Amino acid sequence: MPANLPAEAKHKWREASQARRPQEKIEKLQEFLSLVPKHKGTENLRAQVKRKIAILRKEIAEKKRKKAGVGGPKFFVEKEGDAQIVILGSTNVGRSSLLSLLTNAKVEISNYLYTTKEPTPGMFQYQDLQFQIVEAPALMEGSADRGTWGLQTLTAARNTDGLILMIDLSRDPVEQFSLISGELGKARILTRKPKARVEIERKYMGARLKIILLGRLVDCTSKDVEQLLKSYGIRDATVKIQGEATIDDVEDAIFEGTVYRPAIIIANKVDIPNAAERIEQLIDLVGEEMKILAVSCKAKSGLEKLGSEIFEMLDIIRVYTKEPNERFPSKKPFTIRRGSTILDLAKRIHSDFYKQFSYAKVWSKRLRFSPQKVGGTFTLEDSDTVEIHMK
Repeated sequence: MPANLPAEAKHKWREASQARRPQEKIEKLQEFLSLVPKHKGTENLRAQVKRKIAILRKEIAEKKRKKAGVGGPKFFVEKEGDAQIVILGSTNVGRSSLLSLLTNAKVEISNYLYTTKEPTPGMFQYQDLQFQIVEAPALMEGSADRGTWGLQTLTAARNTDGLILMIDLSRDPVEQFSLISGELGKARILTRKPKARVEIERKYMGARLKIILLGRLVDCTSKDVEQLLKSYGIRDATVKIQGEATIDDVEDAIFEGTVYRPAIIIANKVDIPNAAERIEQLIDLVGEEMKILAVSCKAKSGLEKLGSEIFEMLDIIRVYTKEPNERFPSKKPFTIRRGSTILDLAKRIHSDFYKQFSYAKVWSKRLRFSPQKVGGTFTLEDSDTVEIHMK
């Protein structure tokens, strides 16, 4: 990611970030591109901005079609349920069969290549949670460099909460995995946890900059980070830095460049000869960094643990809420990130709960006494029940 962009380019990026209408944002991004120097250090940034512009154009075109009542391929899938998972893979690896087995989606299953022409969603029930499973059009060599087809698939992958990478054990698994990871890499989508993670949450005017260092900065200081953010017009934001982060990692987060999406591998056709040998090849390739589920969509076997594997992959917890004086908690839980606090939950429920928070009562199996009165910094765990009291 380039450092030391011209001041004019930084100013134009600030204008693009603040633009509300897609067409206005496109115009500002095009102006930004014209101000970015063309050299090897800016190649990734320029490619990324061009993808943003292409996505915005598709968004405008889709809205126009809907308004006119004209049909056409869907480009975006609105998120539903507790989390969204996108199925990626080459053509004819069993993506449609998997979606059909897991959900209520009506899909076309055939032996023809590239049957799936647009992202197709369905809902998958796991205990008291619902995961939205989306089958994306097939990946192919050069998807990240192509037009509508590749953009469709990789945009779905970038915007989702997690990924299923589908491998066909009747074909070379290493070649398939390399294709998927290569195209994701070109689109700057990571499936393995990065060394550094920087999150920038814009705040209301007057909130000022708050840098929360949960890891450490490498070859820079918090003052350097603050100066960089302000040079891009970011003056009111909370910045969380995890792992070992450089100043380039912070700049990458400003441009929303690299994203991390957790993934699991589903190895289909486990019932064919040589399947065990090919699973071993996958294990040697990914090690312990990614779970592998060996299944047979044809025999409808091996999918029993998929729900729990998705839940674990997403690193989320379920928290149930209870109103004061009510006997029973809600049947439907909130899903929040593992490590979240009472205040994180309060903010998720409603801003008033966060702003007027006084204390909470927590029921949990891990506590010696339940309920226990706690403050806003209390860390929640899966299946906790929370009763929030306001001032």
